[in-house]
Amino acid sequence: MVSKRRLSKSEDKESLTEDASKARKQPLSKKTKKSHVRVEVEENDSVFVKLLKTSGVILKTGESQNQLTVDQIVFQKKLFQTLRKHPSYPKIIEEFVSGLESYIEDQDSFRNCLLSCERLQDEEASMGTSYSKSLIKLLLGIDILQPAIIKTLFEKLPEFLFENVNSDGLNIPRLIISQLKWLDRIVDGKDLTTKIMQLISIAPLYLQHDFVTSLPEILGDSQHADVGKELSELLMENTLLTVPILDVLSSLRLDPKLLTQVRQLVMSKLLSVKLDDLPVIIKFILHSVTATDALEVISELREKLDLQHCILPSRLQASQSKLKNKGRQSSSGNQENSGQDCVILLFDVIKSAVRYEKIISEAWIKAIESTASVSEHKTFDLAMLLIIYSTNTQTKKYIERVLRNKIRSGCFQEELLQSTFYIHYLVLKDICPSILSLAQSLLHSLDQSIILFGSLLYKYSFKFFDTYCQQEVVGALVTHICSGSEAEVDTALDALLELVVLNPSAMRLNAVFVKGILDYLDNMSPQQIRKLFYILSSLAFSKHEASSHIQDDMHLVIRKQLSSTVFKYKLIGIIGAVTMAGIMAADSRSSNLTQGRTDLSNEEYTQVTSLLQLVHSCSEQSPQASALYYDEFANLIQGGKLAPKALEWVGQTILNDFQDAFVVDFCVSPEGDYPFPVKALYGLEEYSSHDGIVINLLPLMFSQDFAKDGGRMTSKESDQKVVSPLCLAPYFRLLRLCVERQHDGNLEEIDGLLDCPIFLTDLEPGERLESMSVKEHSFMCSLIFLTLNWFREVVNAFCQQTSPEMKGKVLTRLKHIVELQRILEKYLAVTPDYVPPLANFDLETLDVTPPTTAAISAKIRKQGKIGGKKRKADGSKTSSPDTLSKEDSSECDPTPSNRSQLEKEFKGKEERTSVSLQNYHAFFRELDIEVFSILHCGLVTKFILDTEMHTEATEVVQLQPPELLFLLEDLSQKLENMLTPSVAKRIPFLKSKGNRNIGFSHLHQRSAQEVAHSIVQLLTPMCNHLENIHNYFQCLAAENQGVVDGPRTKVEEYHMMSSCYQRLLQIFHGLFAWNGFFQLENYNLLYSALEVLTNRLKQGEPDQSLDELLSQSFNYLQNFSHSIPNFQCALYLIRLLMVILEKSTAPTQKKEKIASLAKQFLCRVWPSGEKEKSSIPTEQLHTLLSVYLEHTDSVLKAIEEIAGVGVPELINSPKDASSSMFPTLTRQSFVIFFRVMMAELEKTVKGLQAGTAADSQQIHEEKLLYWNMAVRDFSILINLIKVFDSRPVLHVCLKYGRLFVEAFLKQCMPLLDFSFRKHREDVLSLLETFQLNTRLLHHLCGHSKIHQDTKLTKHVPLLKKTLELLVCRVKAMLIFNNCREAFWLGNLKNRDLQGEEIISQNSQESAAEESEDDTASQVSKSKTTEDAENDEVSDGEKDQDSDESEDSD
Repeated sequence: MVSKRRLSKSEDKESLTEDASKARKQPLSKKTKKSHVRVEVEENDSVFVKLLKTSGVILKTGESQNQLTVDQIVFQKKLFQTLRKHPSYPKIIEEFVSGLESYIEDQDSFRNCLLSCERLQDEEASMGTSYSKSLIKLLLGIDILQPAIIKTLFEKLPEFLFENVNSDGLNIPRLIISQLKWLDRIVDGKDLTTKIMQLISIAPLYLQHDFVTSLPEILGDSQHADVGKELSELLMENTLLTVPILDVLSSLRLDPKLLTQVRQLVMSKLLSVKLDDLPVIIKFILHSVTATDALEVISELREKLDLQHCILPSRLQASQSKLKNKGRQSSSGNQENSGQDCVILLFDVIKSAVRYEKIISEAWIKAIESTASVSEHKTFDLAMLLIIYSTNTQTKKYIERVLRNKIRSGCFQEELLQSTFYIHYLVLKDICPSILSLAQSLLHSLDQSIILFGSLLYKYSFKFFDTYCQQEVVGALVTHICSGSEAEVDTALDALLELVVLNPSAMRLNAVFVKGILDYLDNMSPQQIRKLFYILSSLAFSKHEASSHIQDDMHLVIRKQLSSTVFKYKLIGIIGAVTMAGIMAADSRSSNLTQGRTDLSNEEYTQVTSLLQLVHSCSEQSPQASALYYDEFANLIQGGKLAPKALEWVGQTILNDFQDAFVVDFCVSPEGDYPFPVKALYGLEEYSSHDGIVINLLPLMFSQDFAKDGGRMTSKESDQKVVSPLCLAPYFRLLRLCVERQHDGNLEEIDGLLDCPIFLTDLEPGERLESMSVKEHSFMCSLIFLTLNWFREVVNAFCQQTSPEMKGKVLTRLKHIVELQRILEKYLAVTPDYVPPLANFDLETLDVTPPTTAAISAKIRKQGKIGGKKRKADGSKTSSPDTLSKEDSSECDPTPSNRSQLEKEFKGKEERTSVSLQNYHAFFRELDIEVFSILHCGLVTKFILDTEMHTEATEVVQLQPPELLFLLEDLSQKLENMLTPSVAKRIPFLKSKGNRNIGFSHLHQRSAQEVAHSIVQLLTPMCNHLENIHNYFQCLAAENQGVVDGPRTKVEEYHMMSSCYQRLLQIFHGLFAWNGFFQLENYNLLYSALEVLTNRLKQGEPDQSLDELLSQSFNYLQNFSHSIPNFQCALYLIRLLMVILEKSTAPTQKKEKIASLAKQFLCRVWPSGEKEKSSIPTEQLHTLLSVYLEHTDSVLKAIEEIAGVGVPELINSPKDASSSMFPTLTRQSFVIFFRVMMAELEKTVKGLQAGTAADSQQIHEEKLLYWNMAVRDFSILINLIKVFDSRPVLHVCLKYGRLFVEAFLKQCMPLLDFSFRKHREDVLSLLETFQLNTRLLHHLCGHSKIHQDTKLTKHVPLLKKTLELLVCRVKAMLIFNNCREAFWLGNLKNRDLQGEEIISQNSQESAAEESEDDTASQVSKSKTTEDAENDEVSDGEKDQDSDESEDSD
């Protein structure tokens, strides 16, 4: 006998090992019995033993198995028949069962009855399975014995509940329960259910668990409902049985209501369950979901299921225990592994659910999609989207759309993605191919934020997944790089570059894939080639493991490209060689890829210098190639990545070469026969001695031109090399950076080049402009371009020098640049086909030409530039990212009429210089971002010294408006290029992909964050300039009694200041609209920028909240509205305020201020008047009006004010006049006002909820009043087409008229259904008004058909269909309210806009029309039939909404 079970902790362990020991020991016992134990047959005269023996079972004693001499089915049949035919039946059954009870009193006998019988049949004779049932199970299969035996078993079972497991490893209670599993038939299921549930209530926990999980295998379907109820009650009493009960409930057929109750109970406990139990619980929850409650359940589940708190603590605890004692890692490791296994199991359950249950996958996506707040998104959400994406192919497009929207709105950011991979990498690793597929799809997007997210997917897949996945990631990125799409290539290269920095050892294993890109260099831009060679060089020249095979391939490619005569290939060679040399000679102090390296060894030094000398020798025959080499080398030095030894070698060679090539002594007059007299001009010092230097520009340029013509310079020796003046600026840049790097920013060694004059000729054309030949014009243009580029590089070099002397000279050079640009415009105006010398050499082709429209005479180009210099028309190309769609703009442009006095006066002065240098942007050297530190300059005092260094005089130099405008224009272009989202600046089709980036190559060496940081540093001086300009216009208005273009206005100065104002606002807008501010790492930068603006009002307290700073900045910028000089500035100010407002968490407070400001600008008379075509561009007026209507608190009142007051004023005014209330509203701009008002009216009513009958009476009345106002506005607008019947106006009316009627059908008609009885008169009045409008729409359809205007007629079918629906819907509403008699239909005649009947259609046409226009189609027939019914409502008012064809929808 086994001893009583002790209530010890070892019990659980014993129960966990029982099944295994049973499996091991059972076969062993068979052998033992056969070989060693004496077999004894039970001899007993009891009915039980005799009947069994007769039927084919021989009972054994001891540990021997009972023997079955016949087949199991035969035994059951014989025993059943024997019992049934026994004379004492049914008493014999009681005797049989009592015999069984007596027999099983002995524990060994009972155990034998529970174990399978031994079969004595031959194998051939056995037709059944090899498995033998136990005696008890065989007896349970006999219906007449089953109830009694079940009763006996349940009476016997409690004896064993609290006993330990037998020595042979058998657990009797489990054996007893196993007899009840999978019975063919249960005679009394209800009784069995009752007994089992009673047993479960008294059993110990470990047996309760087994008994509960056995229920589905014991009970029949008819008992599922009862068991389900009892189990749910047990669940509330005993939470320890949660897992087995839920497991069983998932397997039972239960009432949905019961499942819902249980699910709600479980969900309430979800936050407190153990991680081990989660898989079963989640499986049950998902199993019980129905289509109606799926979204609700999943939403609650994703809120409560926070795996981050389940996984991270165990991982943290495991890592901490490893640190404390390294000798005992196994327990912590097992704990971590256990948690990970549970999570993997949990996700397997979820994967299975979303794969096979469409409602669950769709509900999960919708639950995530409907989550609005950024903070509510969890790592679990992102992981689930990725899992559903991998398991369910039908939802891939849907998930992509959700992901894109979440990324755009900033809900899914890098931090969340990184956390998702960190927490769930074991789960995500299995779906790596799907993640890469998603990343590939995102990289094809046009939105920069989505492309960035796609690249992050690649990055973290590489970081967290195994070697195979890493190889797939690199392969996918290489495919993107070879695709030819510019955005894809850039993003993929950036991602590869990050991977090289992130995990160089893993990247080296995949270097062979990256090396394959060398075959696709033809289609890559210079910037992309730079990145590629940087990646390859980093992999090839790593300190730890240099890859010689990559080095060899790179050397081969570079030598091959350098030896090419085609510039495109030579460019690849030069960029590749310089980039590779930069990595080889990297300064260990600044490079993390070459850690631990000291200065270059002799061997490395030789390799670097020989490579650079190879480049120099291969490029010296081509000026463009030489210039490119100098520029690339300069970029390398500017990056500060060159080791001191290499830098020293460069410095020794450059300075001497530059002096020999470009610098001559002041006293040496140039020799030669030049077409123009050579003079040393633009010197900043008066040279009293002959030791000065001059830049030898004109002679060099002439000698180059002469060489092109095939002549030979006799004054020079034949072997002397002639250096191209093209290389002057690039060579000086290289020299300056080299000196700057060697002397820590001190440029005293070369400061003479800032002062020195240049050998030129008199550049001011004067009267000789017309008499000069084309060749002379071209020569002068080239000379000026080269001089300008020299000055630009000089300003780049010395802009950061701190001494007042140097600052003054830099400002003077800036002034020279502005003067030269003015002269250059005069030459270009008469040299239309001129192509300037190149200034930027990292181009894919040398065939760069200015736009064909650039150099056109002022006489041809009338609507020109009003800013002078390098300025273009306000709001044209520079504002391209901000302009709106130009739909119908060709039709809406106002026709030019008489110019205002101000415009005439200025145009007269600028008649000859209307060429915009903006079109020649690619031919000017790029200004560095550091140049804009000049904006800090106020008044600079420059001392003029005599020869003995005594001060002779002082001169005050100040940044003047022309120089300020020059700097601001350049800064705004840089900002637009770097910070404007790529979608806004999308490249037009068939336009060369590199054009937009020409002249910004130095800028692109920096990140957007660095550029934004630089501009934030400039905010203070820019605010100073903005305030000064504001004061200028305030004073001007005061002098002219509020008229900004009054008689005292200096025209040129006025336009110059206006342009500066616009550029400053444009820069502010570009900075604050940068989408990088949404990234967490740039939050401090935004905070700093707003602090600058806030402190302009008052010195704020430290640690203000972001909302306070935004509010103060808004107030500061709003103050400038009083001095806005033109419409373009007004629009930029509004946009700037809107951008500030978007970042606020409580924007409603300032929203009305924007509306007020927009209205103020619309109601203002602008300089030059609305009569000048270019004064207010149509798209800008469209934008401002849209802003006003979107931000005003009542759109309907605003529309009524414009349409009901402003437009009648316009109608009653003279032809060229405007509305007195809205001066921007003219006959030319009416179509813009009309389009915006119609669009906003439709948008407003569409957003109004229809309401339900359950709403309160007050809500019904408010909505009815709202719709009355909307229909009144619609009526006012529609009736304006009788006066303004131009084609664009009619087009707007057809398009938005239909949309308004559609909104009326969907939003207003349900309201009328349940408002009709209580507000009968109001509803009828509303419908009557609306019916008149729809009739006019019907007339408009007829007008469109008569004029056969395809642009108008394409809207007619949809409009007529919608009007039909309206008629039917009104009828349905009346029937619903038992008022059918109020409705009748009649035919309407086709009329034109003036109400005249259209009689041109024949009867056949009219018959066809009539059948088509069922309800109120006013078909024009020669005779009108009265049979139809025109949507008429009560009181005899013909609600002839017979516009079945008019208002479609």
